[in-house]
Amino acid sequence: MEEYVNILLMLLMCLLISLALFLFSFLAASKQYTWEKVSSYECGFQPFEDSRNKFDIKFYLVAILFIIFDLEISYLFPWALCLNNIEYIGFVSMLIFLIILTIGFVYEWMKGALDWD
Repeated sequence: MEEYVNILLMLLMCLLISLALFLFSFLAASKQYTWEKVSSYECGFQPFEDSRNKFDIKFYLVAILFIIFDLEISYLFPWALCLNNIEYIGFVSMLIFLIILTIGFVYEWMKGALDWD
């Protein structure tokens, strides 16, 4: 149980800091509501078409690209921290994971997700 005291203290500090920042932003925020603040945001102009139009495939490709890099970073940090403690199989499994993600990245590149018109 003594090992978890540091984790509990860190969680409590994070909670206190989060609550303090939330309360500060709530108290410091302007309470004057104007038409521009309460209107819907449509990229700076009024909507002129139906909202159920088809999206360009680039939106989906960018979303997949974001997921690829997000997964890579979220798994690489813990792996790098325990790299000295894992054996050869841990290194090989991460290498296979990175190869799979690289194949996804090359697929995105070939589909033209990185080229903007």
